[in-house]
Amino acid sequence: MTKVAMYNSKGEQVKDLDLNEVVFVTPVNKEVVHQVYVAMRANSRQPWADTKDRSEVSGGGRKPWKQKGTGRARHGSNRSPIWSGGGITFGPLSTRNYKQKVNKKVNNLATRMCLTDKLSNNALVVLEKFDFTGKTKDIANINKKLFAENGRKTLVVVHEASDETIKTLRNIKNFAIVRAQDVNVLDLLENKYLLIAENAVKFLEQRLAK
Repeated sequence: MTKVAMYNSKGEQVKDLDLNEVVFVTPVNKEVVHQVYVAMRANSRQPWADTKDRSEVSGGGRKPWKQKGTGRARHGSNRSPIWSGGGITFGPLSTRNYKQKVNKKVNNLATRMCLTDKLSNNALVVLEKFDFTGKTKDIANINKKLFAENGRKTLVVVHEASDETIKTLRNIKNFAIVRAQDVNVLDLLENKYLLIAENAVKFLEQRLAK
């Protein structure tokens, strides 16, 4: 059985917490994690860029000059892409769809791999519960005491926490707060450390061990 140290709100170790090996001891496959990460980034992308082709730009109602006799090249419209102010050839369009489908089982597998990586690299810290009664200083002290590199980005995972506690957590620089039901590969890869409450660990195990 895999265990991890669990701490109280003062940063003192209280016991060892048993972890579900299906979730926290998963062989890491970088290709699978990369596939899910790229898909999630693509799904969050918005196609803002939009260009006009020659049928959409203004002008070009008549031939710029007659076909022959001027000594100049033949042109039928000043909306041609080779003209300044003309249409764009193969430019980006706002109708482009960047979405990528990710199988739910693959998504869960990649999430388990990221959690395993956090545990194996001593980047996962479990708290008995988030109970700081609105004191930002208490959380700041735990951050300094339990993490090897203070100031690095930390993902805080909550399951059941008061609004007061959430507001207190948000006061800490480099803390990103997310609900246990929303934890994903993107969150885990973009944050160095993982700070999670015991009830959130149990919820993740139920969610991902399927």
